Amino acid sequence: MNILLIGPSGSGKGTQARILIEKFDLFYFESGAYLRRMAETHPDLKKTLDSGKIVPDKEFTSYLAAYLDEQNLYDNILFDGFPRTVSQYEFFRSWLKDRHVKINLVIVLTVSEKVTIERLSARRMDPATGKIYNLITDKPPADIDPKTLVQREDDKPESIKKRLAWFRGQVEPLIELLRRETEVIDVDGEQPVDAISQDLVKLIGERINK
Repeated sequence: MNILLIGPSGSGKGTQARILIEKFDLFYFESGAYLRRMAETHPDLKKTLDSGKIVPDKEFTSYLAAYLDEQNLYDNILFDGFPRTVSQYEFFRSWLKDRHVKINLVIVLTVSEKVTIERLSARRMDPATGKIYNLITDKPPADIDPKTLVQREDDKPESIKKRLAWFRGQVEPLIELLRRETEVIDVDGEQPVDAISQDLVKLIGERINK
């Protein structure tokens, strides 16, 4: 079973993904991490990423699809952050069809803009280690002084609002397209982490055992 996990920044995708891949022995495909890995051997891609520019959809898809081909990965994958636009999905859908596989289930973690801003505004980074904490949901350990932590520019309210606007403009149309082509389930991402994971484990388990 191939699963696509979608949600805006602050929806808890990464947290839930870690739980699900362990529970169901899925391969975790997080697009940002793989692009950075591909950039190590692709100078043009590295230059694009380092400059902060957006990788064109067709190029983005080709890099990630090439990785899956190289690793012979076609099933039992949890996709996080890819595809994330209609254009990326259309390129990727052709790749999936050629390999006789598909995305079987799409999970959308829904959270309000207010909650997203509250969660992301509370994120802080330890400048010494680069580790990210959250003053609300993932507080730093007792041996770290919160005053030494810093807030990244992209975790400030105005930056968060821009990312949410991008999500509404690019990802929500993708979700509507996916609803017409496969099973899409909305899950309340404002629940406690344990409650969300219980819901996800139950619904995935039911489909695997069919």
